[in-house]
Amino acid sequence: METSEILQRVRRIEIKTRGLSNNIFAGEYHSAFKGRGMSFAEVREYQFGDDIRDIDWNVTARFDKPFVKVFEEERELTVMLMVDVSSSLVFGTKNMMKKDMATEIAATIAFSAIQNNDKIGVIFFSDKIEKFIPPKKGRKHILYIIRELISFEPESNKTDLKLALEYLSNVMKRKCTAFLLSDFIDSNDYSQVLTIANRKHDVVAIQLYDQRIAELPDVGLIKVRDAETGYEQYVDTSSKKVRDAHRQWWIRNQRKLAETFTKSNVDSVSIRTDGDYVKALMNLFAKRN
Repeated sequence: METSEILQRVRRIEIKTRGLSNNIFAGEYHSAFKGRGMSFAEVREYQFGDDIRDIDWNVTARFDKPFVKVFEEERELTVMLMVDVSSSLVFGTKNMMKKDMATEIAATIAFSAIQNNDKIGVIFFSDKIEKFIPPKKGRKHILYIIRELISFEPESNKTDLKLALEYLSNVMKRKCTAFLLSDFIDSNDYSQVLTIANRKHDVVAIQLYDQRIAELPDVGLIKVRDAETGYEQYVDTSSKKVRDAHRQWWIRNQRKLAETFTKSNVDSVSIRTDGDYVKALMNLFAKRN
């Protein structure tokens, strides 16, 4: 892609996603993603109903009457975008590819983050850590992230969610909010590391999928290719039995994924490439309030 074309796309995405974060997401993002903890603000006299665990015994002894510590939320967050750049994301039959939707969602979250004075960074992953962008603040940093989301070319085609989650836990020493954007097409078991990562951080899973992975069209004999392995085969989509079997596979896959997120206590949302990701994200944010 030419540099001028990349810059034009960056500008288009900035206009669209910045507008969304300004007009729609700012308040919801702020309330849905709380600060990383509570910091001491002041002391005041004990009042009926205060938690006795908050009593400041040093001040109480000095003034010979009970005082309690008052805490306030530390508002500033560190946000990490964990973006799947494996080859299966370069697919879409309507409106946009999964990769394009991931870019727009990531950009919208990024602009919402900087409006709240949060730092934001990115982990690009396939079955290896392709690139790590350390968290920083500012519009210039966001535009660099968007440019990378558009133009980044991964070295590998495959997916390893376990590796990506382990890297998150190792590289981020302090608690962060991590948005995991992927189609979650991974045959490896990553449930345990997802649970561990979510205990240390606040992991939010955003699944991107195309309608044709959920339901095969009746268009006769077609050749399908696995984007990650290169394996090719012919599928007779005119067969109702074949279409039903594929549909049942998808339902089982989604049920298993939902169970994984539930067991790991991870908030999640599934978004179709021809769907309304604004509405889906708003529902996700509302769920957390």
